Amino acid sequence: MRPLHRLTLTLAAVVAGCATPPSPPPDASDWQPLALPGKAATRYEWAEKEGRPAVMASSDGSASIWRKRLAPATRPAGEVSFSWWVQDLVPAADVSAADQADAPARVMFGFGGDVGSLPMRTRMMFELAQALTGEQPPYATLVYVWDARLPVGSVVTNPRSDRIRKIVVDSGPGQLRRWREHRRNLVADYRLAFGEEPGPLQSIALMTDSDNTRSRARTWYGPVELH
Repeated sequence: MRPLHRLTLTLAAVVAGCATPPSPPPDASDWQPLALPGKAATRYEWAEKEGRPAVMASSDGSASIWRKRLAPATRPAGEVSFSWWVQDLVPAADVSAADQADAPARVMFGFGGDVGSLPMRTRMMFELAQALTGEQPPYATLVYVWDARLPVGSVVTNPRSDRIRKIVVDSGPGQLRRWREHRRNLVADYRLAFGEEPGPLQSIALMTDSDNTRSRARTWYGPVELH
């Protein structure tokens, strides 16, 4: 190799090694990982995607949550905006099927409420979840999701818990590998999904998982903003 060419490669390596990593946003410390019992953890990290600040989620047969708790007195906002950039769909995934309920992108909102008013079976499931994780699940969880096949606008009750309802906001491969922007009315969507008025908004979370289908997924999430 000629000396000049070696020098060029050396300088390129030095510049690459000195590149400044993406800076986390001011509220970065408010976001924390939440492991799921018996599941390998999805990796979440602050990044940039096409010049935009983001959280990159990488799932390899894994499932876990990246969550931000809100003040107990927070009420549901009129609207919420969020964005995501999905690399590929999860093969064979179907958010309506218990054994295939993987998704490359989810934004989730946890609401408080009177757990004592729920059916006995549901309360027992909450108690089991608390014993396994150390905390009680939200009274209700509203999820915006990208599904491989279900039409946009579909409302899906989680097959394992009816206190989790999903609304499909992106579907199929047509919009992959580009930023997708969404703005939703949380109160209206909660009423649509649960048929009742929402309680206080307690948490915001992101979730990319591929554990059921034993596959891989990678997604970038933009900021989630309450309006």
